Amino acid sequence: MRARWWGTGAVVAAAVCGTLVVQGVSGGDSGHDGKAAAAPVRDGVRSAALAVRADGTGATLTRRDTKPFSMLGVSWETPSAKLAGKVEVRSRAVSSGKWSDWLLLDSDRGAGEVHAARGGTEPAWVGLSDGIEARVDGKAAAKLPAGLRLDMITAGGKRTGDEAEPAAYVVDGPDDTGEPADPGTPGPTDVTTAEPAPPEETTAEPSAGESSPEQSTEPPAESPAESPSASESTASTGPGETAPPSDSASPSASATVPTAPPSTAPRPPIVPRSGWKADESISPEAPTYIDGRIKAVVVHHTASTNDYTCAEAPSIINAVYTYDVTGLGWKDLGYNFVVDKCGTIYEGRKGGVDLPVVGAHAYGFNSQTTGIAVLGTYVDSPPPMAVMASVARLAAWKLGQYGVQPDSTVTLTTALSGQNLAGRTWEPGETMTLPAIHGHRDGYNTVCPGDAFYAALGTVRTLAAGPVTGLTLGTVTGTGTVGTTPYTNGPLTVSWSTTTPASLISSFQVLVDGKTAATVAGSATSAKLTLTAGTHKVQVRAVHQSGRTATSGERTVVADTTAPAFPTKPNLSLRTGTVDTAAVPLTLGWKAADNVALKETRLTAPLAKTYGPTVTSAALTAKSGAATAWTLRAYDTLGNSASASVTGTPVILQETSAAKSGTWTAKSSSSYLGGRSLGSSTKNASLSWTFTGRSVAWVVSRAATSGQADIYVDGTKVTTADLKSTTTAYRNALWTKTWPTSAKHTLKIVVRATTGRPTVTTDGIVYLK
Repeated sequence: MRARWWGTGAVVAAAVCGTLVVQGVSGGDSGHDGKAAAAPVRDGVRSAALAVRADGTGATLTRRDTKPFSMLGVSWETPSAKLAGKVEVRSRAVSSGKWSDWLLLDSDRGAGEVHAARGGTEPAWVGLSDGIEARVDGKAAAKLPAGLRLDMITAGGKRTGDEAEPAAYVVDGPDDTGEPADPGTPGPTDVTTAEPAPPEETTAEPSAGESSPEQSTEPPAESPAESPSASESTASTGPGETAPPSDSASPSASATVPTAPPSTAPRPPIVPRSGWKADESISPEAPTYIDGRIKAVVVHHTASTNDYTCAEAPSIINAVYTYDVTGLGWKDLGYNFVVDKCGTIYEGRKGGVDLPVVGAHAYGFNSQTTGIAVLGTYVDSPPPMAVMASVARLAAWKLGQYGVQPDSTVTLTTALSGQNLAGRTWEPGETMTLPAIHGHRDGYNTVCPGDAFYAALGTVRTLAAGPVTGLTLGTVTGTGTVGTTPYTNGPLTVSWSTTTPASLISSFQVLVDGKTAATVAGSATSAKLTLTAGTHKVQVRAVHQSGRTATSGERTVVADTTAPAFPTKPNLSLRTGTVDTAAVPLTLGWKAADNVALKETRLTAPLAKTYGPTVTSAALTAKSGAATAWTLRAYDTLGNSASASVTGTPVILQETSAAKSGTWTAKSSSSYLGGRSLGSSTKNASLSWTFTGRSVAWVVSRAATSGQADIYVDGTKVTTADLKSTTTAYRNALWTKTWPTSAKHTLKIVVRATTGRPTVTTDGIVYLK
């Protein structure tokens, strides 16, 4: 189709195809769930004749009020006649009362419905409107075809035949668009007509002679189906005009209903004709079938507005159907399938979605192709991915019935002479090599399916044929990273993403070392699995509905279930500090390690603390006289863990339990352990304690005047302890010693009677058993 937007003082030219929609779409039943509608919807059709100039090169329909309608088109008597020039219409919106800009209608649909009753422009969906105006500017060298009329479609309405009265203000010139009245357009009093031009609107019903016979696929000279009856010839041709030749090429079309072949691709969901409430009574002719196979899919756009809701799509389809059948006398809707902008697929021309129905969508190639039209205009931007995915699924299914790869090229035989947008011309019987999925412009002089959509047909072919594109291995969760390598100790989740929609993907396989470890549906984006111990290569393979596969890059994952170890088992030792019966200072020691990487060590009893991987001891306290179990759990980076524990009992032996020699004086104070202590200034005075344990601490009181003492362990002097302190301290564990194991030991202290500060005061000892 060729169409131009025609505004105030400006013309924008473009070759497009399909149905033009320029205002908001009126509502309608959707039938999107594919269920049969309660009843068919019969759209109302009214017509108003255009007044033709005396010289036959121009025509008008003056601005007038009319009953509400939603779609319009201009048609003429002879379908083979060409309208050389431009056809423009505008309408008044019911909602706002405003008139639209002038809209150019394509006067050559290029569909190839060979026995159509009338010729006509593309229909234009204008939304609910109650005013019309039309003008036709022909070329001086060619007169306009006879019987020009404006057909108006009322979505879901009745055939009323109501009058379209001229608007009272039409002679006053401009409306709210600010466009001046066109003095060159003759008014009603200046017009002579090639046929009566009554002001009434008349109901457009196809007569018996206007019905659309089946599409023949035999060459014109050999096709009996292309020899119309006398009544058909009268309705189809005018002076000096001949009916178009058959849009056909061998193989021929067949009236016998064929058997639906199986497909190599799954069938997508398709809303049946009842879903858009087709009134089957207006197109009673049986469908025609290709006697052979579908070789290609032709992609169209309807050149309509994109500003419609998907619930309104059935109303648009029904209105196009009504115009094609009732207005132009076609046997049915031209397209085999229609897709809305949400990706919903609708059955178009009847005959069985799984059968090779001959459509009227690709002039000269209908008998070898199936047609898919997308509602909308895609000149500047491609349709949404949901649309391209649906077109790809549908094309793959239809081509798969006949063994055609969606990304292949095919050879088509031209049935009629023609020219495409690229300027290539051909005559009947020539062969053309085209992509199995190609745009309308490849076989006809039109921009259809729009520049942006045409540029995206490569994506549609890849979506249809496979393999899956953009497959990327994502995160691998359930692991810990050491350096740059992921480690796991159990179930992990592998995720991925693709640019191919899930509707075209059969399944995903997670590969471990090249072998399938998990299989999930094509809608999945992740999978869980458990690896055996060792180093593994993880990948994802995507299986397209065609069976073609794509494989992601690989990720190294090390499975490790080895728990950390304690090379040095937990152990306890007494430490220096202030001793209290409820809090004896001690040190908990350990050493944890892991074969991969230690994360932390946690003290879980008798209290909770967490230590870093390099920490090997902790200063703690414990109650004297009570056995306390200390439990540690070491964790590696992967979460593997191991525990170990040690139990110890701090015991206080006061000075009264020591064996004494020399002079000792008892002292009483609440600051001493048990309220008492012993002190001595006598040289060589001694105290000794015998105990069984693995750690011992001497507990003293200290001050600035405190003296010194020699410490003997098991009869051997080990050190001299100085009790001097700048601050006074009671119950102070001044000195400690720890052994690898518990054993019987004797601790003896001997006063040195240091000059000037001879006194030693002791609270006893603490040992750990």
